[in-house]
Amino acid sequence: MPKNHERALEELHSRWQNIFQRLANGSEVPPGLRLRAEGFMEAVVALELATEESLQVELEQRYLDAFGESLPEDWRELFPFPQVPGFGRRAPVYPSTSE
Repeated sequence: MPKNHERALEELHSRWQNIFQRLANGSEVPPGLRLRAEGFMEAVVALELATEESLQVELEQRYLDAFGESLPEDWRELFPFPQVPGFGRRAPVYPSTSE
């Protein structure tokens, strides 16, 4: 694979890692980060640097790396290509009344 192709895929992996690490740390992810990553995914496929399937497999691995758990089984149905699934950690919920 030519060096510029490898660099494009490394950049995409870096973007996913940034998104998932923020979510795993409980931080917000600005919509622009996700939208740019999704556009980059489309460009990578359009330029035939990777397939949708191979990108989704890599994305799953980046999610696993950040969260220590796999994406839900049906994530591809809920987030069709090129959407980046973004599940942050659930915030603790405390009752506001004693009842």
